Amino acid sequence: MLDMQRRLSNSFYALTSLPATAMGFALCIQISALSWLLSTKYHLDIHEIGIVWAAGPLAGILGQLIIGFISDKTWFWGGRRRPFILIGGTLAALSVFLLPRIEVVADLLGVTNLLVIAVIVALTLDLSINISFNPTRSLIADVTPEGQARTRGYTWMQTISGFWGVMAYLIGAFIDNYALISVGVVIVLAFSVLPVFLVAEPRELAPATQEASAPSSTSTDWPQLWKLWAAHAFSWFGVQAMFVYIIAFIQQHVVTAGATFAEAAAQSGHVIAISFAVMNVVGFLLPALVLAPLGARIGRVRTQAGCIAVMALGYLGIALFARTPASLYVLMAVVGIGWAAVVSLPFAIMSEKVDKRRMGFFMGLFNLSVVLPQLATTAVGYVLKDAADKSVLFLICGGCLAVSSVLWLLVKDGASVPHAKPELAAAH
Repeated sequence: MLDMQRRLSNSFYALTSLPATAMGFALCIQISALSWLLSTKYHLDIHEIGIVWAAGPLAGILGQLIIGFISDKTWFWGGRRRPFILIGGTLAALSVFLLPRIEVVADLLGVTNLLVIAVIVALTLDLSINISFNPTRSLIADVTPEGQARTRGYTWMQTISGFWGVMAYLIGAFIDNYALISVGVVIVLAFSVLPVFLVAEPRELAPATQEASAPSSTSTDWPQLWKLWAAHAFSWFGVQAMFVYIIAFIQQHVVTAGATFAEAAAQSGHVIAISFAVMNVVGFLLPALVLAPLGARIGRVRTQAGCIAVMALGYLGIALFARTPASLYVLMAVVGIGWAAVVSLPFAIMSEKVDKRRMGFFMGLFNLSVVLPQLATTAVGYVLKDAADKSVLFLICGGCLAVSSVLWLLVKDGASVPHAKPELAAAH
């Protein structure tokens, strides 16, 4: 075990954040480039793009749950999370490489329907991300004690991951998405493989107390988990629908009227990338600098609920007022306040309500509150297909975020079951 791990130094928190950052970078590439590529290069309709995006959540339903369960029970290559991070990271890098080469894959397979190949590539990419995402998050819980140290671990995760997410969107905006994909292959592979060999995983996850021999049901607060998952599900419906379909809103309301197809394609890609870059600047600055200390003062649940409410207001503002790139960017900064909370605080809140020995399994269950809403957003594509005004997208998303904010207030803050303060188990 390295000295920085024993001391739980900032360097250690940064190091443990890199595997999750790799998966986040791959996801940023997917968000920035997939809808744009499918619309401008492969000329798929908006509802067909929704079908392609649905492939990812389908992979996630089983991917994270199964991998989380298996990683709790296995130990090889010097860890329980390490093997899955290595395998998933390598596959994710390969899948990112294939994103702009759908037609090449189609030619090799002798398939003429690009939609079929796009679904296969998206499914492979998301399955690869899901193989690793659960273990990367579980790793942080495994190597940090409960309480503020755990919160610090996840806020650091979002700070580092968010910074690199901003870099991803800026590369896409000021160079192009093809350069983003090329850079992404290297970053995803390096950030997945190298850090896991420097972090020593604990061989035993159970705390050295009498509770360790108790049934898992006695140390898991199921009623609170159901409330938490419901609140998070409404958040992710509003977030995912925006990710997938914002291009339709931009093409109708933000792209310069009268632009040629090529000009509109270039401008829409630029606006999407800048919009998500702005959102992620706020998203990576707030968790460690604002949300962690605010959560310590007023509670993490209240902080989460407040940030989600602000995000809902940001969506409403986009629907009503975002008619230029500049106005969209300002309102996306407001949206970033909620985004900062969505991708950091729920992990810390959830991790203290479950049996620590089954963290991977519960992270997999937690992921269902993400992927099931993502599947449901496919219906939004059909609504937008027939909608004269694509602003309805942000009214739908804002409504979901408002419901989420209310549901979060039903969740109790802090660990629900009294625990002796756990010490990190000796690493092997």
